Amino acid sequence: MSELLTAESIILNLSKQIELEWLAGNEDPDKPLHEVDVSKHATLIGHLNLIHKNVIQVIGHTECDYLNSLDENVLQEILLQLFTGDTAAIILADDIQAPEKLINLANQHKVPLLACKADSNDVVDIARYYLNSLFSDKEIIHGVFMEVLGRGVLITGESSVGKSELALELITHGHRLIADDAPEFTRIGPDILDGRSPSVLKDFMEVRGLGILNIREMYGDNALKENKHLRLVIHLKRLNSNERSKLDRLDGHHRSRTILGIEIPEILIPVAPGRNMAVLVEAAVRNYILRSQGHDATQQLIALQKQAINNNK
Repeated sequence: MSELLTAESIILNLSKQIELEWLAGNEDPDKPLHEVDVSKHATLIGHLNLIHKNVIQVIGHTECDYLNSLDENVLQEILLQLFTGDTAAIILADDIQAPEKLINLANQHKVPLLACKADSNDVVDIARYYLNSLFSDKEIIHGVFMEVLGRGVLITGESSVGKSELALELITHGHRLIADDAPEFTRIGPDILDGRSPSVLKDFMEVRGLGILNIREMYGDNALKENKHLRLVIHLKRLNSNERSKLDRLDGHHRSRTILGIEIPEILIPVAPGRNMAVLVEAAVRNYILRSQGHDATQQLIALQKQAINNNK
């Protein structure tokens, strides 16, 4: 996968947490954007590594000491590899002063050379989060994303089925809203999806008959959560009599849903007049937690019935 990345975008996006200074390496005016092929790199950012190359190479005290220990010929060869490869930028951390040689190479090969006073480990951690967000696959799903009993739960269903009303009731029960209507999910690991709200919709919820509500102003900061890993999907659906008759009375309706290549457990909850949906969602999440810990109520009941039958025999 290829993305466009500039030194300027790195500085702007990290400026709130890291004060970066652009020392040298003005980008080519005829090609201001670096096209980065992520598949060619071990990681997006990391400490100096010329074997498993990073998109952004960070040089701290340890890396600087290593470079200073090399003889001149070996040092020159390593620096040429660093500046003539696919490196998008180089960051000098730990308040290291840039040697004239690095500045000249950065200008010569048009590789941005940045500097900061922050600890190199902090630079890698903070920048890695930003770059993962930039390069990772994303998907927006219609629904309400909430933290219920400490788990990230996506509530889906057709329009007007009652998702927002259910979310509002869950908030009054002490659970927390992450995103209403259009939560954005990002794949940040082999089996991890991180969900959050688009910035323009953050803190807001639409409820039919009430309009737009500011959840933060109504219920306080504790009613909201910035982001959460998606663990469970609960799908609300109105069922006709024929569909209801086909539901498994013992095991319910459990299946999985594939989002960005990751299988997420999904539970279908039928919607009908008089059902307390908030209580049902809480029960579904509690049961999911127990199942993930190896406690299956259905199998427990079947085992007890078999034991009773055998005892009677």
